[in-house]
Amino acid sequence: MGTHYQHLSAEERATIMILLQQGCSARGIARTLQRSPSTITREIRRALQWPQRTAFVPAGSRTYDARAAGARACAMRLKRRRHPKLAEDGVLFGVVHHFLLQGWSPSQIAGTLKRMWPDDLDRRVSHETIYNCIYAMPRGELRKELIACLRRAQAKRMPRSRGQDRRGQLPDAVSIHLRPPEANERAFPGHWEGDLLKGAANRSAVGVLVERSSRLVMLAKLKDATAASALEGFTAKLRSIAEPMRKTLTYDRGKEMARHPELTEATGIRVYFCDPRSPWQRGSCENINGLLRQYLPKGTDLSVYSQEELDAIADRLNNRPRAIHGFYPPIAVYQAMLEKLTQASHSLQ
Repeated sequence: MGTHYQHLSAEERATIMILLQQGCSARGIARTLQRSPSTITREIRRALQWPQRTAFVPAGSRTYDARAAGARACAMRLKRRRHPKLAEDGVLFGVVHHFLLQGWSPSQIAGTLKRMWPDDLDRRVSHETIYNCIYAMPRGELRKELIACLRRAQAKRMPRSRGQDRRGQLPDAVSIHLRPPEANERAFPGHWEGDLLKGAANRSAVGVLVERSSRLVMLAKLKDATAASALEGFTAKLRSIAEPMRKTLTYDRGKEMARHPELTEATGIRVYFCDPRSPWQRGSCENINGLLRQYLPKGTDLSVYSQEELDAIADRLNNRPRAIHGFYPPIAVYQAMLEKLTQASHSLQ
């Protein structure tokens, strides 16, 4: 199994600085952050600096500064960044521009370029690069023209010029970047993603839970989209599954999760929050939400659906064969994982 590496976050660098000041070893810090000891050792070695003599820091002592380390890492990433493929005066941009005006989606353009020039990386570009190029453009007619070519893109991607995320701040929110390493891998069961599927005028909602390994879906009937209803609905659903399958829940920063400490206390599941406006950090849930709209169309009153009806919809999705599982359905994969966990638990007793 390959190792998935994530850059150290600002919070992690601050923790490293504090623990070093307290005399903690690199291995101790690694255990606290649930990181590889080599990652911590390498970070400290790169960022050590020799400060000038001051009243508080004697000359020759070496200190780790979290802000300086973060700035250095950012500068190194910028230095390594390649020149943009889609420069407005380039030939490739002209090709992409032409296809966009023909009504092609960025995915169709990227796929066609890959098929036409499979061995020429300079004449290929990913769909994400196309999206990023469009939204990074300065205000103007060209930007407006290209955004108008995108299918439903405005509903899913917000241009940077729209300002900061103004959604409410959540108390004691723990970042996804501090999530246990095993939660980042889909080889370990018991790690979930969650969301609310909202109905007409956002007055009704259904709670959605997706297990990351098996892609099993659970749906919870909610009275409304408030934090109290989300707590009640998600608690009931999570309590209905075996305790070993309740490890972590990854959620966005919606205000309905304001009572997440109570959810953890009631179910034992640890909640981690995505970065603002980063739906790809809950990719399984976003994919399932699209499939659910086949049964729960946008603009409908979701309060008319009973819990039994929602369970029936979840059963349909859970019994569909999935290519990612070799065309086994999620329910079969989930049950196999649960059985394996149960056997492992019995063998330890």
